[in-house]
Amino acid sequence: FMGVAEQMGRILARTAHSVNMKERLDFSCAVFDGTGSLVANAPHMPVHLGSMSDSVRAVLVAHPDLAAGDVVALNSPYAGGTHIPDITLVEPVFDTNQKRIFLVAARGHHADIGGIQPGSMPPFSTDISEEGVQFDAIKIVKNGVFDEALVRRILAQGPWPARNPDQNIADLKAQIAANQTGINALHEMMTEHGATLVNAYMGHIQDNAEAAVRAVIDRLSDGTAEIHMDTGAVIKVQITVDHKSRSAIVDFTGTSSMMPDNFNAPRSIAHAAVLYVFRCLANVDIPLNEGCLLPLDIRIPAHSLLDPDPPAAVVAGNVETSQHIVDALFLATHALAASQGTMNNFTFGNARYQYYETICGGAGASPNADGLSAVHTHMTNSAMTDVEVLETRFPVRVAAHEIRRGSGGDGYYRGGDGSRRKLIFLETMQVALLSSRRQTLAPGLDGGAWGMSGAAQVMYANGRTKKLTGCFQINVKAGDAVEIETPGGGGFGKQ
Repeated sequence: FMGVAEQMGRILARTAHSVNMKERLDFSCAVFDGTGSLVANAPHMPVHLGSMSDSVRAVLVAHPDLAAGDVVALNSPYAGGTHIPDITLVEPVFDTNQKRIFLVAARGHHADIGGIQPGSMPPFSTDISEEGVQFDAIKIVKNGVFDEALVRRILAQGPWPARNPDQNIADLKAQIAANQTGINALHEMMTEHGATLVNAYMGHIQDNAEAAVRAVIDRLSDGTAEIHMDTGAVIKVQITVDHKSRSAIVDFTGTSSMMPDNFNAPRSIAHAAVLYVFRCLANVDIPLNEGCLLPLDIRIPAHSLLDPDPPAAVVAGNVETSQHIVDALFLATHALAASQGTMNNFTFGNARYQYYETICGGAGASPNADGLSAVHTHMTNSAMTDVEVLETRFPVRVAAHEIRRGSGGDGYYRGGDGSRRKLIFLETMQVALLSSRRQTLAPGLDGGAWGMSGAAQVMYANGRTKKLTGCFQINVKAGDAVEIETPGGGGFGKQ
């Protein structure tokens, strides 16, 4: 089943048009059972994979009559999505008796989907309408026919439409190709082994994942953690273990209320973080799937940072708040010091170009190893665009990208160091950063030192420099440069 999802990902990367999907691999593919429960994933983006079940189930509610050859697009955060740049395409798979036995889904982060900022990651949005156009479980393929006119109408809607609809459509078609690859592979699997056996093993791997997480719970003790964010919000988590039933309560009571900024995270984000952490704690080779959640009772307070009400802005919840949830969970389980706690979402663009990337930083140290330096941590798992590709496709030059030595926290095991990245722009652009851990630090564990916070500055062509905040939006001209230093991870244990 994981092989099916991996095949889907290879096709998506090969056929996508945007740098974000083709080079940075900012997408995820997965296989679900007929009810929308996650069966298996490719090793793509944890924040995507753990939350995609909600999207698939929302599609089934909106289209209970989903037929072979139908593809539904969804990115609405309040209808099963996460944040608007992530568009999920869902397609059913039927056996020879026309029974829906699987669903496949491909989620891709589109380089621009409209909104007030090129790149669709606005640092200062306060309403969901400012973050881009929405596909609210729209059937964009019917009986195998792509409805391009419908898609273009949606991409053109609202006061801030998508800036490059041709690229959106090319990437959507790549996602459709990925889904078709998954459908073909599943049909081949059923032809070779029989639908009954394949269906049985679909259940077996979820049962196995459940058993693996119960084994984790056997080793856990109760724990609490509190993470403070740059915005002033606080994430609190308490894990209460019941060894008799081999289950645990993961309770986020005490977390801040919904915020006026865009760091709010739909409920599916917290579920994705919990799923990811407990999958990491299971020291066995299993696919991330729904079975991991069965022993866990996840409690999220309503109207909170982790369960906002529409039309609250949420673009940073998927990329930033998710990282803080993971840090809190690892601290509460005493498994890992905090990592950089951000994806360092960097966007630039104008009418012709739109680009989005996340920048690597420091990983937290564990009880038996130093944290890695200059890596994408936890809920992100994307690549950095090759310098040659970036400089060919966009009017920029990469002046520097190096490890930020000494930014990780000291300890018996050291936290990983962040990175320093400097881009020079060759024409007028809007540039923005959406990030965290610029006011706060990555907590160490067991006496380990905390990692350094991040920083940024703009260097104008006339020689003037200006320090920038963790969330900024500026205009630059040819010859101007922006330098970003990413946070380090926390250390573990005293030296």
